[in-house]
Amino acid sequence: MTRYGPMFGPDITFLGVPACDLASLPEADVVIVGAPFDGGTSHRPGTRFGPQAIRQACYLPHDGSRPSLALGVDALRDLRVLDAGDVEMYAGDAAAAIRRLEDAVFAVADAGAIPIVLGGDHTIAWPDATGVARKLGFGRVSMVHFDAHADTGDVEFGSLIGHGQPMRRLIESGALRGDRFLQIGLRGYWPGPETLDWMAAQGMRSYEMTEIGARGLDECLTEAFAIATDECEGVFLSVDVDVVDPGMAPGTGTPEPGGLTGRQLLDAVRRCCYELPIVGVDVVEVSPPYDHAEITAFLANRVVLEALSAIARRRRGDPWDPRRPLLAR
Repeated sequence: MTRYGPMFGPDITFLGVPACDLASLPEADVVIVGAPFDGGTSHRPGTRFGPQAIRQACYLPHDGSRPSLALGVDALRDLRVLDAGDVEMYAGDAAAAIRRLEDAVFAVADAGAIPIVLGGDHTIAWPDATGVARKLGFGRVSMVHFDAHADTGDVEFGSLIGHGQPMRRLIESGALRGDRFLQIGLRGYWPGPETLDWMAAQGMRSYEMTEIGARGLDECLTEAFAIATDECEGVFLSVDVDVVDPGMAPGTGTPEPGGLTGRQLLDAVRRCCYELPIVGVDVVEVSPPYDHAEITAFLANRVVLEALSAIARRRRGDPWDPRRPLLAR
């Protein structure tokens, strides 16, 4: 993997962390990878500009430091976080684009680092999780998937590749097991009964917002975590920003009312990355042309920071109690 730099806009790294290329991958704990691809979008495009927006969306200096008030770590310094730039992903050739991304993610995982991929539309979850599974073994990685949509469609617009289909492709290919696939936040009016039947036949567990509202998000997450860690080497976390209500995340291609709050998503991502053996993360579907005042980009940036901070705290090894007062930590 050669550092390509940005496809769209100036060459910046995530909040000022060091840049890296293939030779420096073995030095990293975490590697940021940009996936500026919206060639699989079914409705509003623009996610090709997502990686750039996520990298820069912060009012603080881009100095490679972000102390977490909640977790008492500075993930950008406590971990060796590097930014490999954007993978070259031409939207007019989806098959070639996802092959490049899969190879880049595999290179990061093979070097022993955790890839955090900035999308891009949700098509990229297929090569992202596959790249990690190539390292750890097909069927040995589970997925925790935050999304308004199941993304388990089959053929859309005559193509097997698209942002409504990556989860089916992952399961059909054997990269991930259907019965270790946990989906959080589904709602709305898609998919239909035939696709739901297919999902049930794979053993998938999908927490629709009505169930989350009735049982509580924490209870659903606790149940999902027990499934995700059974018979798997690690967990891939895939976060589609449209899991959040569009009132709090308007800059996305397929907004669906009635989702999680931004606060709920940040707390949930923190729990995932503190309690689970995370081996890969992607944050997808930020579409800056439809954003307002960078609301969605800011949220996605904080999703990445919560993930990094929780990974750093987990590696530190000492217990963390979210109920303790800030100044008593």
